[in-house]
Amino acid sequence: MGWFDDDSQEAMHYQDFQNTPQHLHEAKFSHELIGGAAAFEAMKAYEDHEARNGQIENHARAKEVVAGLIGAFVDREVETKGLDFVDREKVKHHAQRRAERQMEQSGRW
Repeated sequence: MGWFDDDSQEAMHYQDFQNTPQHLHEAKFSHELIGGAAAFEAMKAYEDHEARNGQIENHARAKEVVAGLIGAFVDREVETKGLDFVDREKVKHHAQRRAERQMEQSGRW
């Protein structure tokens, strides 16, 4: 079961973000692009977590895990690619909304 298909908008954002040369990682990226990449990366990590540890049946707990995964991705990218605090928080918020919407659409909770 995949949360985001490889041809989803989030997957495309992830690929665009990862394939952009380091010297172009400035304030050019939209919060939507980075947020989509963060949501995609977090949901991939979440799927891996569930494959190793079993499904998390509590929706609130699952959202906490995903929020942590999003935070880790965004913080890493902020440190390596240079975003300010406001940008970082906007990206985290955007990514969390996208991931939660996908989780709700899964019909599991």
